[in-house]
Amino acid sequence: MNTIHVVCGDVAAQQLRAAMSQALRADPVLVLRDDLAVGPLREIDENERQRAAFWQRVVPSAGRDYAGELREELASLQRLVEGDNAVVCWHGDSASDQLTLRRVAFMLRNTPARLNEIVLRATDLAPSAQTATAQDANRRTSVGMYAPEVLAERFARIAPISLLRIGRLSLEWRALKQVNTQVRRWVHNTFEGATFAEIDDQILDRAPVTWMPMAAFLGEMMPRVEGFFATDSFLLWRCRELGAAGRLALRGDTTVPAACDLRLE
Repeated sequence: MNTIHVVCGDVAAQQLRAAMSQALRADPVLVLRDDLAVGPLREIDENERQRAAFWQRVVPSAGRDYAGELREELASLQRLVEGDNAVVCWHGDSASDQLTLRRVAFMLRNTPARLNEIVLRATDLAPSAQTATAQDANRRTSVGMYAPEVLAERFARIAPISLLRIGRLSLEWRALKQVNTQVRRWVHNTFEGATFAEIDDQILDRAPVTWMPMAAFLGEMMPRVEGFFATDSFLLWRCRELGAAGRLALRGDTTVPAACDLRLE
């Protein structure tokens, strides 16, 4: 019977499939694409409406069927629950990966013997143990950041998750859904809630007084946001919201980073 591997995001899936090729494995991969670090979670395990409406606001011009994608993701998780395959959740030390782990643990809480994990450390990104530093150890990571050859070596380290830990992860997921903060940061092995306004303040602190290409600005901003991987699409949305509030000046096509500029109003 095949083992099903669960990862967060298409890049992670691409790297894992390349690793499987190197390891001569052909297990199925379940890709969960929803970035759980941002937006409402309260209804996520019941229906897709709330999350679809959120992503339609964030990326309105992508031409994507968010409702259909999220509905299929929920159906995939339900098929995972109804099956009897062993499940391996791959995760790094990022908000999205850690949230995905908790969601999968919640979904499989009634069949805990099926759930396993692969834990990826920041130090695994360093060229060697000798060059790993304290800064490397505290670095945010996601599965997609690891080379296929590194992932291929991890198949031998698949480990079951204890019943006690699955229960704790499930309870954390329930609590995170109920709190329903706008942003979830992963800091020192725990989740901290944040607001869009906090991200907006960071944007305003770094916004230039003269016109600057949006793509360049977002490239500077993304690594400065702490606790989660802030995407260019998410930050561009916050810039649009600040523009609508009269706090930023924007010009050009504000749905495409390469086609617009910004400055402080």
